[in-house]
Amino acid sequence: MIKIATAQIDVIPGNIRENWKQIEKEIQAAREGGAHILVLPEMCLTGYLIGDLWDQNAFLRECERYNRKIADAARDITILWGSCAIDWERTNDDGRPRKYNAAFAASHGRFLSPLGQSRPYAIKTLLPEYRCFDDRRYFTSLIQYAAEKGTSPKEELSPFLLPAGEETIRAGVLLCEDSWDENYHFSPMSVLAEKGISLFFNLSASPFTLGKNEKRHRMLGAALSNLHIPMIYVNQRGLQNNGKTCYTFDGMTAAYDREGRLTAEARPFEEEISFFTFDEAEGRLESCRPMPEYKGNMLLPALRYGVRKFLSSIHVDKVVIGVSGGIDSAVNAALYRSVLPEGHLLLVNTPTRFNSEMTKGLARKLADNLESPYLTIPIGSFIDETAAALEGLPMGDGNIHLTGFMKENMQARDRSSRILAALSAAFGGIFTCNANKTEMTVGYSTLYGDLAGALAATADLWKYQIYELGRALNEWYGRDVIPEGIFTVKPSAELSDKQDVTKGLGDPLIYEYHDYLLKSFVEPWQRNTPEEILAWYSEGNLEEHLGCPVKVKDLFPYPSDFIADLERWWRLFAGFAVAKRIQAPPLIAISRRPYGFDLRESQLPPYYTDRYLEIKEKLLNGMKGPYV
Repeated sequence: MIKIATAQIDVIPGNIRENWKQIEKEIQAAREGGAHILVLPEMCLTGYLIGDLWDQNAFLRECERYNRKIADAARDITILWGSCAIDWERTNDDGRPRKYNAAFAASHGRFLSPLGQSRPYAIKTLLPEYRCFDDRRYFTSLIQYAAEKGTSPKEELSPFLLPAGEETIRAGVLLCEDSWDENYHFSPMSVLAEKGISLFFNLSASPFTLGKNEKRHRMLGAALSNLHIPMIYVNQRGLQNNGKTCYTFDGMTAAYDREGRLTAEARPFEEEISFFTFDEAEGRLESCRPMPEYKGNMLLPALRYGVRKFLSSIHVDKVVIGVSGGIDSAVNAALYRSVLPEGHLLLVNTPTRFNSEMTKGLARKLADNLESPYLTIPIGSFIDETAAALEGLPMGDGNIHLTGFMKENMQARDRSSRILAALSAAFGGIFTCNANKTEMTVGYSTLYGDLAGALAATADLWKYQIYELGRALNEWYGRDVIPEGIFTVKPSAELSDKQDVTKGLGDPLIYEYHDYLLKSFVEPWQRNTPEEILAWYSEGNLEEHLGCPVKVKDLFPYPSDFIADLERWWRLFAGFAVAKRIQAPPLIAISRRPYGFDLRESQLPPYYTDRYLEIKEKLLNGMKGPYV
């Protein structure tokens, strides 16, 4: 019986030396556990999302040296790991040294080659170039390698023969995307299966998003049930970023049997070495301890892990949050407090005459519940003084006049860029941006004001998800740290009399509808535009397509009302909101399409297709009465 260990290590992007220290510990733990083989994830030495660090030759040489260290450590154990392979004699298409995203295997202190191949590594076949992935910018695929060599990918894709004590495993080694082949013309899993393998290993650096693991289980389950070969999947943990978007990696090592059934799964985001036994003759793969499928909601664990790792990566353990008595700031406060020690979270309320006693009281109660220090700093006099100093100053042919809207933005900027920034410096930490995805989508925020901060932890959550997260946080604490009144008060910026929550006034967004409308612009694989929205509206099935819980006809009785609302938010989403998102802080990715480097945007004017204009004309000319 062959014993296999897997380690979902917490990869630190760009820090080869620290990652090697973790790998050393996992090698020792695997030895002590009696494992014949240790499996590590893709890019476990370098990290995966490290940008143009791949262009530094010194970094590449460092990677080679540590690949050699891993091989040297494989004395009485076989080690399988993902890393970067460099061919200094050849170049990539960009003229830089040739790099491969590769899988290495070593035993008895030497590298192993795939069967029939001279190179001491397997090359990743499928290189993703969508969402956050940019593999083809840096690496050469097995498909291109074969074309240059004058062979075929099928010829170049070979199993490893892995020593395992007195036995060996004829293994098919895949690197992450090589198993996500549904939209490619080539299937590495099928080719390796034809070459008589008995076990698949998938070495991954797969970022977390909601629902992704469920899709992986369905996809791998279907493929393995056809091939009748079991699989061990091992993924990185950690937090990596591409500048604007921070991705958590959840680990979640998994085992699948010959019929594609998930038989074992490690808990997400936790340091864990797992052991499996494999009977090659019977094709039986079993975990050495119970590892039931993880059934919990991943939203809160992912965000708590992401916030904790972000603060650790920038060496900060103190945070300042402006709390208004509203849901966004309350959820952020409860989220940060869940990972910070007592006294390390400072909550600040900065009221003006527009802030109600109700919301000020809710902010105070939140701070008390979280046992966090709390400051109240009224800013009305600051705003009035600034406004008085500017009002009436000569400018061109006239004089400066500050509108109510301008004064609203002044309040937001004074709160963040002036008060919170100064307090965070004095407190020895950072201050946060409490944005949500709905408001980010239409730019319902103030540049250098509430859009400022070191991290926008919840900016990939639609408003309805903010409420869900708030409930989940109260459940995690075991008590209502976020007061019930915060869940029920109408969302409002409280920047003017027109946003008086005591009169039921507040934000211009109807979140029960606009969350789902705006989500349809961003997250579906085939993203929607006003053309699709208006077509569904005219057909009477818009709610079904959006999945929204309200009836559109109850919100917009006339087609003209609906169209005006649609165009209002489309102009903002595709217009100046893009510039705001470009300048927004980094966020933690949760959805299948977060802003930043994932949904790549260009600053362009909003556009309406000919088909949209045709449908619009028919609706406005042909439907004079209420929409039914």
